[in-house]
Amino acid sequence: MIIKKFQGNSETEAITKARDELGKDAVVMNVKTIKPRGIMKLFKPVVVEVTAALEENIPAPATMQEEKKPEVKEESTTKTMPRPAINPEAFKNDKTPGGKALEENIEKLQELLQKQMGTDGGSSKSLREDDALDTKPRKERSSHLQFVKMIYTTLVDNEVDEKYVNQVMNEMDNVMRSDMQIDTVLSNLYQKLILKFGKPNQIELEEGKTKVVFFVGPTGVGKTTTIAKLASYFKIEKKKSVAFFTTDTYRIAATDQLKTYADIIDAPLSVIYAAEDMESELSKLVDYDLVLVDTAGYSHKNMDQQMEIKKIIDSVPEEYDKQVYLVLSATTKYADLCSIVDAYKSVAEYSLLFTKLDETSGFGNMLNVRMYCGAPLSYTTNGQNVPDDLEVFNSQRIVKLLLGGNA
Repeated sequence: MIIKKFQGNSETEAITKARDELGKDAVVMNVKTIKPRGIMKLFKPVVVEVTAALEENIPAPATMQEEKKPEVKEESTTKTMPRPAINPEAFKNDKTPGGKALEENIEKLQELLQKQMGTDGGSSKSLREDDALDTKPRKERSSHLQFVKMIYTTLVDNEVDEKYVNQVMNEMDNVMRSDMQIDTVLSNLYQKLILKFGKPNQIELEEGKTKVVFFVGPTGVGKTTTIAKLASYFKIEKKKSVAFFTTDTYRIAATDQLKTYADIIDAPLSVIYAAEDMESELSKLVDYDLVLVDTAGYSHKNMDQQMEIKKIIDSVPEEYDKQVYLVLSATTKYADLCSIVDAYKSVAEYSLLFTKLDETSGFGNMLNVRMYCGAPLSYTTNGQNVPDDLEVFNSQRIVKLLLGGNA
């Protein structure tokens, strides 16, 4: 994992520098404002410092070979809104908790885990008491190594599959040193888990070009409601022209539900009965920014319906931007999620969108599925309210929950 700091006169400038050097897959870990100290503060401007990280297996631009600039050791104040990824398009109703700097998150998580261990485990203690401990079995190491064991147990208790917990912990072992402090271990783990989630893949519109976005997935996961939330956001907040298509001709009330949402935001709705209808219906919407397509939910074992949806998705003419989201419920058990993501691989290349976060206390499956199939995450929903209960995937908040903290 590569972690570097970048400074600029504004947050945008600092993030741009990070993106230019580390690439688009870099993740912003922290943003803070640095104020000059002493008499020189009258003459030196305030600068913004961004801490960005990149997973080591992701290739970085050639500029990564440049010599690291020395850090400016000046008084700093932490910005109140941590960023989950470089240049994210955040909703105005974003529920990312404010005033939660990286250091504060780490400190609170450390205190929580230490209480669970029943030890004060002060951050002044190193991970290993001495180098001789390196040769001992893990179970015989001193009590402060229980901190690592507690992290392991906490991740498993939060439904992260043991295979992936072992993978992450093995990666941590590769970078641990005998003199490493417990808070450093936790900080590295926190950052590594955020990088595992990656940058969320959002809907990005191009001026003068219609984007067609499909929502596929099993029955009952909330595709139609999610579409309504996104449509409201783009129509009301972003002032974009939005239209609806539905291919769900199986459920009697499906079209009526979407029509209700369409009437509320004054958006056209068309029913697509077959793949042959797609091109002609899209030709009526050449001046629209976004077309959101609701599809019929079906069992991932139903190959006929699967091929029918694939045919409709493939019928979108090449001149249109096309995007597919596989909508999954956070309450679905991991084995079923694996079967679902495998089945939809033959339908289209997709991003993952998780719903019903408010109906579960175990968030490990989001990490499990991300590591299982490699598809990028995108949005999450945590309720039925339109358009409020929707946000860009917040990796910092989810990682904090996985490590035993509160949202």
